[in-house]
Amino acid sequence: MAFASPMPSREFLWNVFQSVDKDRSGYISADELQVALSNGTWTPFNPETVRLMIGMFDKQNRGTVSFEDFGALWKYVTDWQNCFRSFDRDNSGNIDREELKTALTTFGYRLSEPIIDMLMRKYDRSGRGVIYFDDFIQCCIVLYTLTSAFRQHDTDQDGVITIHYEQFLGMVFSLKI
Repeated sequence: MAFASPMPSREFLWNVFQSVDKDRSGYISADELQVALSNGTWTPFNPETVRLMIGMFDKQNRGTVSFEDFGALWKYVTDWQNCFRSFDRDNSGNIDREELKTALTTFGYRLSEPIIDMLMRKYDRSGRGVIYFDDFIQCCIVLYTLTSAFRQHDTDQDGVITIHYEQFLGMVFSLKI
C-alpha cells in the first residue's frame, strides 16, 4: 500500500497493546480489538472486519493476536486509515460511490459499473449510499483475496478461467474471508 506510515516505538505499541488487552491475557481477542477500533460513526467496528484482521495477523491460529504480531496489525490499520482519508475527498468520514470507484481504480481494479454498484450495496451497512472505514477495509480485503485466488487459476492472465464446480467450491471455501 502506498499510504504506509512509520512504525511507532515499541514502548508506544506496548502501551496501546496493554490498554486494548482488557483481560490481561497477553493476547488481543476480536472482541477486545473491536472495542478499541473506531470507524468514525460512534458505532461498533464491523465484527466481520475485525475477524478478518485478527485472522491475517494471528500467527498461532488461536483467534487472538500476540504483542509480537500487534505491531504489524497496528501498522496495517494505520495505513488503511491514511488510505481511507486520501480517498474521502470531501472529508465526510465515509466513502461514496465515486470515491470507492476512484480508490479501486487506483488499486488497479478495472471493474464495471454494475460491479461497483454491487460492492456499494454489499458494504453499505447503513443504507445511506456510503461505506464507512471498517466496511471499506473489509471490501478491499475480500476483493484482494478473491482476486488472488482467481489469478492462481488464470495462468495466461486473460481474465478468464475454466474450473469445475468442486474446484470453485474448494477455491472459495479455502479462503480466509
